[in-house]
Amino acid sequence: MKPELQISLGSNLVRNYPEAVEAYGGVPLAAYLPEPQPERCAGLILTGGEDVEPGLYGQENRACFGLDPERDRQEFRLIEAYLRAGKPILGICRGHQVLNVFFGGSLTQHLPTAESHMPTREGDRVHRTRAEAGSFPALLYGEAFPVNSAHHQGIDRLAPELEAVQWAADGVIEACRHARYPVYSVQWHPERMCLARAREDTVDGGVLFRWFIGLCGKNE
Repeated sequence: MKPELQISLGSNLVRNYPEAVEAYGGVPLAAYLPEPQPERCAGLILTGGEDVEPGLYGQENRACFGLDPERDRQEFRLIEAYLRAGKPILGICRGHQVLNVFFGGSLTQHLPTAESHMPTREGDRVHRTRAEAGSFPALLYGEAFPVNSAHHQGIDRLAPELEAVQWAADGVIEACRHARYPVYSVQWHPERMCLARAREDTVDGGVLFRWFIGLCGKNE
């Protein structure tokens, strides 16, 4: 039986996340502000979107926009529920940042090198990254590979139990894993590097989805 995965979407309800989950072996349960369903679902995906409320990491708003505090609160509830259930969590872009804040880290509200990470009129930027040997990104793609990029914020203070395992050339943390829980995150957008959105200048994002869905399936 295919594992069901709960997907927390932004208010725009983009379809590319559930499409990727379905294509790579999962059953998506996607919604905006969803109620936690770890008793039903085998894992959780936190997707991209607006900036995280800076008060959650002890700062005043200096460069954030498109804030959605209700989504922040609900995603904290989702994380708590899936941690209690011991089920895998994957954070993508905003989700990568939400997880760092949830576990006690902070964000840089506007990166000094934001221009090299923000999308252009033509779409996502692309840059090369390096991954720690033996880490989940390295096992999936090797220790050096290109990804897409569409963000202006990034991890500043890394949460105590998160481990950085991938970096851009300017030092921006591109992927993390938790030291004790099956929690993983990437700053890039695999859903825009696979299927009809696959790119020749990046790796295949479908590899990450297939790996994470397989991990969730082991809990079924």
